[in-house]
Amino acid sequence: MAQVTSHVLMIRPLAFGFNAETAANNAFQHKPGEDASAVIASQATKEFDRFAQLLQQEGIDVTVLNDSLDPKKPDAVFPNNWISFHDSGTIVTYPMFSPLRRLERRDDLVGQIASRFRFRDWIHLEESESQHQYLEGTGSMVLDRVAKVAYACISERTDKELLSKWCDQMGYTAHTFMQKAMANQSIIPM
Repeated sequence: MAQVTSHVLMIRPLAFGFNAETAANNAFQHKPGEDASAVIASQATKEFDRFAQLLQQEGIDVTVLNDSLDPKKPDAVFPNNWISFHDSGTIVTYPMFSPLRRLERRDDLVGQIASRFRFRDWIHLEESESQHQYLEGTGSMVLDRVAKVAYACISERTDKELLSKWCDQMGYTAHTFMQKAMANQSIIPM
């Protein structure tokens, strides 16, 4: 088993931009001015295309699938939050905190991927959304695929109970952290 892959899934953004639903608990988002939104979306598409090309030039097998325009999904370029693939032949789809982000999960995209690769199992965790439990894929977890350890900071987007369930199903051990509520915002192990 390897830590890295020679296959990458990329979703070409068609409506990249600021997402007010996720900005409330995502420190990396900042609302741009109205004039900047179109420029940012255009630049994101150019950067996406260039990055896909560079990966392919380095021998990485890149599967590029297009986002759909309706409804607009500003975060569709980040599929790692709603889907993960494992060398056991398992696909996992995840529950998302933001209702807008849930629209990124599309069975037609999974079908396109499954037509290229062999998968034996599909674990659906998105049903946990109805219990307000979320685990946003590798946006929530950093996976050590060799040692089978899932590192995660427990938060609104990373439910500890659901993480434990995922680890049981996938044969991983969880190593969790809590964000310390202090001015320096350091993270401490649990």
